Amino acid sequence: MEEKRFKMIDEKFICEVCGKQVSPLGYTARDHCPYCLCSKHVDINPGDRACPCQGILKPIGIDKYKDTYKIVYKCAKCGQIKRNIMAIDDDYDQIIQISKNGI
Repeated sequence: MEEKRFKMIDEKFICEVCGKQVSPLGYTARDHCPYCLCSKHVDINPGDRACPCQGILKPIGIDKYKDTYKIVYKCAKCGQIKRNIMAIDDDYDQIIQISKNGI
């Protein structure tokens, strides 16, 4: 039997980049800071916390995805590119600024 690739982990944390307290989302797993939009490279598959890198994922672009958008990240430590769906409480001014940058 194949293991599910998504593990629901929706927990509060303090952002390592901006230092703000981040609350759980409540409707899906929280995977990035809604203030600075940075994330941490902790997962191989969503929620598994199995990635040994632990680098900071910095937002570098925005991709259209179905009826929403994904934030494109580049890991500052290993260089891997990751994508996470935008959250309802993300700082929209930050989203606009990132989208102007392009990838």
